[in-house]
Amino acid sequence: DSASAGAVELDCLNKTGSWTQRKNSAKKRALLFVKDLYQSYKAREQALKTPFSFDNELFAFFMSFFKYKDTKDQAVAWKEILRDLLSDKPMYRLLCGDVGFGKTELALRACFVAYYSKKQAVVLAPTTILSQQLYFGFKKRFSEVGATVVHLSRLAKNSKKHLSLFVDGKADILIGTHAILKSNEALKKASLIIVDEEHRFGFKDKELILQFSPNCDYLSMSATPIPRTLQ
Repeated sequence: DSASAGAVELDCLNKTGSWTQRKNSAKKRALLFVKDLYQSYKAREQALKTPFSFDNELFAFFMSFFKYKDTKDQAVAWKEILRDLLSDKPMYRLLCGDVGFGKTELALRACFVAYYSKKQAVVLAPTTILSQQLYFGFKKRFSEVGATVVHLSRLAKNSKKHLSLFVDGKADILIGTHAILKSNEALKKASLIIVDEEHRFGFKDKELILQFSPNCDYLSMSATPIPRTLQ
């Protein structure tokens, strides 16, 4: 990974024994990971969850604080997300859209449905700045309906206290950075997990979420579904 990239030693291909040993070791680690991955997806495919609840009148009240009209794509995407939330099968959905498409608004709505259903939600962001922006936006919007939103990042004051509130069920929505991935308890508590800018997270990071919360509804969002280097 990137954290240990500086410690990587280059192989010399004329030393075939050393190279073959490293290659075989990498293959074994890959096979073990794929095996765990298969078991994880198999368990999730067979998993059932309690469908979320939905109230048209209360949702209309929450929507009254949204000052804009949905675009056609936004309306279609929300219809599909809501259908997944009201299903007994865990959602696993990728929401793609350019900056300004309105992805965050759909995340807000999904979290409201979770809150109304008395379930907790986690919103994961790749940077402290983005997580802080999301926190302020979510806190302002949800202050109108009485939901408790807490923040976990190096810029947040009382991060440990906020995490404890969420784990103890005293906070409804937890927004933060990679730090959330270090808390197995928080992942286990979340019925809805939203990952913003999902391409900025490693594959193992995302699979860790499903490992600890296999029945969760999982929504990832990205403005860059294909790495720019491939374009």
